[in-house]
Amino acid sequence: MTKQTYPSGIKIIALNKKATHDYFIEQKFEAGLVLKGWEVKSLRAGRVQLRDSHVILKNKGAWLLGSVITPLLSASTHIQPDQTRTRKLLLKDIELKKLYGSVERKGYTVAPLKMYWKKGRAKCEIALVKGKKLYDKRATQKERDWKREKDHIAKAIRTHKE
Repeated sequence: MTKQTYPSGIKIIALNKKATHDYFIEQKFEAGLVLKGWEVKSLRAGRVQLRDSHVILKNKGAWLLGSVITPLLSASTHIQPDQTRTRKLLLKDIELKKLYGSVERKGYTVAPLKMYWKKGRAKCEIALVKGKKLYDKRATQKERDWKREKDHIAKAIRTHKE
C-alpha cells in the first residue's frame, strides 16, 4: 500500500476498510499506541494489518487486539517478536469514560479504523460503532453503485457537450 500524506502532516500507515463496510461509525477518537522498538520500525515500513483487529475495554484502559505487525527480517536476534500481541491504546480519561458508557449501556462496540503517523508519533483512529445488518450493507452498496453510475453519466454528458 502506498502511503498517503495529508496537508496536516498525517501519513496513513494502514486502513481498516472492512470496519466501514461492517459498521455504522458514530464517533471517532484518536489514540496513541504503546509500541516496542521493532514495531515502530515495522510501522515505518508499512507492515501492519488492521483487518481482523478490534478494541476491548478492560482494567480502565483500551487495548488493541488482533492487529498484525509483521517484524522486519533485520529485527534483532535477542528479541522474540510477537506480531499479534495486545497493544495498549492511550486515551484521555473523558474519552475512556465515554467509550465505557456507550459500550456497556447502549450496545456499541469499538473498532480501529486507521493507523497513521502524526508529528512523528504512531496514532490509531478508533471509532464507536454499531453493527450493520445484511440489508444495511446491501443498501450502502446500492448507494455507492448509484453514485458511481451518476458520476459516469455526468462525465459522459460533459464530454458529449464539448
